[in-house]
Amino acid sequence: MENNFFKNVEKKTGVNMKDIFDLANSLQSANFKDENTVRNVIKRVSQIANKPVSKEMEDQIVSSIVKDGKQLDMNTITKMINKKQ
Repeated sequence: MENNFFKNVEKKTGVNMKDIFDLANSLQSANFKDENTVRNVIKRVSQIANKPVSKEMEDQIVSSIVKDGKQLDMNTITKMINKKQ
């Protein structure tokens, strides 16, 4: 049943669940105080979601997380990427 669920999600979203799980696993040990780490996470999410992120938006997200100390999770990144500029 679980496998069918993930296959349906992949079919509807076009997002490979293996990519999502790999990203989630990498986030567990990531240092979100490090700007390069945060930039790499943003790029990976952008690629997985097939949503380009401008340099300006990337800078805003990095600033929000690294400098302002906001929590980083998939929902936060997705909202920031989808936010209209």
